[in-house]
Amino acid sequence: MKRKTLGLISFGIIIFILYTFGIEVFVSVWSFPSNRIIPIMVIALVGTGIYATIRLGFPQLKYIRHGINVTRGIYDNPKDEGELNHFRALTTALSATVGIGNIAGVATAIYYGGPGALFWMWVTAFFGTTLKYAECTLALKYREMDATGQTAGGPMYTIENGLGKNWKWMAAAFASFAIICSFATGNAIQSFTVSDQIYSEFKYIIKDVNHPLLFKHQILSNYSVSYLQVITGLLLSLIVGIVIIGGIKRIGVITGFLAPIMAIIYVLSASIIIISNYSVIPESFAMIISMAFNPPATIAGTGGGIMLTIIWGIKRGLYSNEAGQGSAAIAHSTAKTNYPIREGAVAMLGPYIDTIIICTMTGLVIISTGAWKNTQFYVNINASSIEEAKFAIENKIYNGMELYNASLLTSHAFEKGLSFLFGFGDKIVTVSVLLFAISTAIAWSFYGNRAAVYLFGEKAIIPYLWVYVLFVFIGAIAKLEAVWDFGDAALGIMTFPNLISIILLTGVLKKMTKEYFSEKHETFRD
Repeated sequence: MKRKTLGLISFGIIIFILYTFGIEVFVSVWSFPSNRIIPIMVIALVGTGIYATIRLGFPQLKYIRHGINVTRGIYDNPKDEGELNHFRALTTALSATVGIGNIAGVATAIYYGGPGALFWMWVTAFFGTTLKYAECTLALKYREMDATGQTAGGPMYTIENGLGKNWKWMAAAFASFAIICSFATGNAIQSFTVSDQIYSEFKYIIKDVNHPLLFKHQILSNYSVSYLQVITGLLLSLIVGIVIIGGIKRIGVITGFLAPIMAIIYVLSASIIIISNYSVIPESFAMIISMAFNPPATIAGTGGGIMLTIIWGIKRGLYSNEAGQGSAAIAHSTAKTNYPIREGAVAMLGPYIDTIIICTMTGLVIISTGAWKNTQFYVNINASSIEEAKFAIENKIYNGMELYNASLLTSHAFEKGLSFLFGFGDKIVTVSVLLFAISTAIAWSFYGNRAAVYLFGEKAIIPYLWVYVLFVFIGAIAKLEAVWDFGDAALGIMTFPNLISIILLTGVLKKMTKEYFSEKHETFRD
């Protein structure tokens, strides 16, 4: 059966399920009926990560130094096939992962799962590093190359070319969900967070919700939007649209420029806060470890016990580093190399940079400043009366409270942590949110683009890009709950085909690893 036909069937099935059962059927991969049951997504991600780690002999420890050397470019052969050098392939992938997950995602995990959720983000990153190594190595091995030298790679090609034509249906399923996920996770969530952050900043400065830019006009019975949100959406759409029209080479140049700058700004600011609170850092780490296994009942959501702490850590860990999801493999498959193992080693740096370093720094800022205890300022409270709401806040009873924009909690933590230097620490988060979100949306456009081409051919690129830009605008004016639910669902579902291919091809990967590291490899510069 042709890819186009399989793609249309996949989308048809997805739409039918959504129409018949609603998004809840997809969200269920993250759900569990009681705190005694482990969610299927947790089992799939961690289980596959542990299996691959043991089978491959802990590559995240043995080959990380080699990955650093490859990224430095000492093995770069100008005659190798591909489009981007190792560094730009890595920064393109990092631009998709170093984003809102590092700012809002960590805050969300801490709010719902407590400080202990950060520990489970580390666990996800450690075993996720092996998954990155596996999926990106396989993406290089099974990628396709056209007559112009343009690459086509990712889990859909790994499944079809590595597992055989009988598995083409699963490749089509992955590509379908990758397209859907690009609209939600890599796009709408990013623009929503930027829009809401800018709206909150203007409201704080102007202090008048009836200002023409801030006043929210009722569009539907349960939906309203302001002129500022519309303007923000239009500007974001314009910026993203201009960049993504240029293809992967322009994307690689832009992300190669943006990723280091945004990381330096954010990491430097977080470092200042952590150093200034050095006396409580050991206590913060102790709290993370202890609450990972014994979360207090007063923390939002942890009435469900340790499993809620685990699930929020793993969920936001996956959203942060995308390990096992297969999306980063699409970016890494563009690398200029004839040795797939090299790019796999480079890809392992992603979870270390993204989750182990940047997410940890965000978590330490929120915990060490005490901001995690002030979440009552950033929640929607579902209460039947003012008295009920007051009682909930005073007694820290979080049932019925939902964090409406976690980036505001991170902003509060940065403002509080940098108050001894200046009073605009929250603005650093606003700038970071803007840069992170734009770079993520740019990188994810390429992922969805490649998935669309796999299913429907080159003619699908232009329509896809137009729809993608439209979703940038939609995200900026959308409601938070719908965007996150849809994003989490798509993120979870597209992971399964990729994990299955990793499990089935681990033997091939093990053989490739042994052969590569048994050889002596030429370097091209010191």
